[in-house]
Amino acid sequence: MTIRDMRTQLGVTQSEFAQRYNIPFRTIQNWETGLRKPPEYIINLLENRIKEDLVNRKTIALPKYDSHKSDLPRRSDYVGTLSWLKAVREKLGENVVFALDEALMCQGNFTGHSEEYIVWVYGDDSLTHFNGVVVLGNKISPYSIEEKNGLKFTDFNRTISDSLANENILDMQGITEAVSRYYYSHNESFDGISVAPEYQDRFELLADEAIDYYTN
Repeated sequence: MTIRDMRTQLGVTQSEFAQRYNIPFRTIQNWETGLRKPPEYIINLLENRIKEDLVNRKTIALPKYDSHKSDLPRRSDYVGTLSWLKAVREKLGENVVFALDEALMCQGNFTGHSEEYIVWVYGDDSLTHFNGVVVLGNKISPYSIEEKNGLKFTDFNRTISDSLANENILDMQGITEAVSRYYYSHNESFDGISVAPEYQDRFELLADEAIDYYTN
């Protein structure tokens, strides 16, 4: 597969491709025009990364209740978020990886809502047989996964990137609150936070909102 083929599959411009994979724009141009040839190992690395990104680049909308699907445990029936998430995990299976708001709950960065319906995860498409489950992707790098209290969830940086990728359908209260807590618990600094290059500009806006979160 050529570099142009990979970029075309993703449906992005040369500039967006360069930014996404942290490769100089001129290098992408030279590769696509044949002026330079990328090393074989670079092609292999990009092919593997792009296959994963294609799997996880899904057009999603918030699911509506379907009486033909199975129901998950209700958040309001449990005292704590962890007990509820463990009950949900029992239904979805031990390999499920919680994402977005549920990942923030696992991290202890968000308490959630009393009437939680949407559950964000990485896992098999069969998980959508349950009401309220949104599968962000079928695969995720193990380097982006943490495990605590018997629950698997995306790490903080991946959670932020996922939130920015899905903010058109996501209630951003949880992530804004979590980023704000991070800022004030790290001596008013965002050091240690890194997001995908394509979301850097949007993160700067989120950071400003997070700084003002507890002061407004």
